[in-house]
Amino acid sequence: MNLVRATARLALAGACGLLCVGGGTPIESAAAAKPVAHTVVIEGLKYEPETLTVKRGETVVWVNKDPFPHTVTVKGAFDSHDIAAGKSWKFTPRKTGEYAYICTLHPNMRGTLKVE
Repeated sequence: MNLVRATARLALAGACGLLCVGGGTPIESAAAAKPVAHTVVIEGLKYEPETLTVKRGETVVWVNKDPFPHTVTVKGAFDSHDIAAGKSWKFTPRKTGEYAYICTLHPNMRGTLKVE
């Protein structure tokens, strides 16, 4: 009888070891797959952060805190059009690369989105 209990305990310990070492529980895996969102604040005629690095498929939200509209524009890649004061615009890049963007209404405003 002791041999049966010892074998059962060993099997249980091995199963626990596989679950703990083999990538976590399904709940942890689901949490890791949660969509990631990054925020760029538009305020004082600048983008903050000025440069942002994200992974392909992660979402970037530009929030306009200035009292007038702005854009987030990369010719041929993406264009927010006018983002009104107090509003935001979301973009989820599907291609890797480095995107230097501007505000077409205020061309001195520049930012960079790096997508890995």
